Amino acid sequence: MKEQLPKHYLAFMSKYPDLAKAYRDLGEAVHQAGPLDEKMRALVKCALSGAAKLEGGFHAQVRKAKQQGISIEEVQHVALLALPTLGFPHTIMLLSWIDDVYGEDEA
Repeated sequence: MKEQLPKHYLAFMSKYPDLAKAYRDLGEAVHQAGPLDEKMRALVKCALSGAAKLEGGFHAQVRKAKQQGISIEEVQHVALLALPTLGFPHTIMLLSWIDDVYGEDEA
């Protein structure tokens, strides 16, 4: 599956190429700044965007995790870990967003 970039992000990249490059460079720098491996970083990014209720960001992070070969069960575990901290409705919301992404190939 090819990565799908949102049209607003693509427009931003086109209109402000220097800022877009700086943003990508910052992202790469923070990924390399610590000891977490690629899989752990992907799951953390899912957790952060999910906890913040960033639907588009969460979908994007789950897509990236899926592209890295991370299983649906692993991403669902991230959502389940939210249950005692964020609550049942939040966890159900995240599980439904995970289904959105992992079900894309079936649609």
